Amino acid sequence: MIEVPAAALTLPLFIKRLDFLSIGTNDLIQYTLAIDRVDHEVAHLYNPLHPAVLYLLATTIAAGAKANIPVAVCGEVAGDVKLTRLLLGLGLREFSMHPAQLLAVKQEILNSDLSLIEPQVKKILRIYEPTAIAEAVDRLRAL
Repeated sequence: MIEVPAAALTLPLFIKRLDFLSIGTNDLIQYTLAIDRVDHEVAHLYNPLHPAVLYLLATTIAAGAKANIPVAVCGEVAGDVKLTRLLLGLGLREFSMHPAQLLAVKQEILNSDLSLIEPQVKKILRIYEPTAIAEAVDRLRAL
């Protein structure tokens, strides 16, 4: 489980010893941003589209692909249909979510064209303003 930034950042040191990776997005986001999502005073700062979070997701998924190791994403991000195309564009092919979210995410995947999404996601990874990232991710849904 990749749930803390240190695990994602040091993945090249131990990836050869692994059979698969699972990114636990709820904890990864919380620990990356030092935000307790259940603390009402700071929960509004919890942001899965923060550039640091996207960097950790992108590099972990890429490292898994390079090592030919399957990577899954679990947590709220995996079941958020607004983020499905972003995750596909990052190279993710395994999603783990609550069964109630399966049909909507599956429909989004079936309606996605990777040849259009992947170049846009590469551009998104070069954006450092969270608001601009959110706008670009919203535009992915129109592709």
